[in-house]
Amino acid sequence: MARNYYCEINLHITWHAKLSRPLIAPEIEPLVHKYVKKKAVDLRGIYIHEIGGTETHIHVALSIEPTVPIAEMIGQLKGYSAHEINTQLGRGDKILEWQAGYGVVSFGTKDLPWVLAYVRNQKEHHVRGATHDRLERIEFDDDGGRLAADQ
Repeated sequence: MARNYYCEINLHITWHAKLSRPLIAPEIEPLVHKYVKKKAVDLRGIYIHEIGGTETHIHVALSIEPTVPIAEMIGQLKGYSAHEINTQLGRGDKILEWQAGYGVVSFGTKDLPWVLAYVRNQKEHHVRGATHDRLERIEFDDDGGRLAADQ
């Protein structure tokens, strides 16, 4: 398909590990990021600017082309990363599971530098209690309970 459009679609996405447990241990965090990036490349039309997070959740700043269905993309990123971690490291066990919900916020290109810094420095923001509510919000689960916001 010919690319005959101009777009600036920037998104900040966050999702949590199952029950907000600390499943993203320091030794698997780089692999989680690697698999999220790999899936984005495979899906096409997605450019990942930055990935960060803590042991309980992940933040991704990315730009997409207008042909990318957002909910499907997030499902693919979550599913592929958990599958690969569990296949590569789980030895038959699920060591990484994601909660059902996610949060997605659009932002302008002029805000890209501070959003990238926010994502890159997640651990420090949480230690200091200096988080941005808008970028930490997530959706409710299938049972109507809040998927744990950052503590």
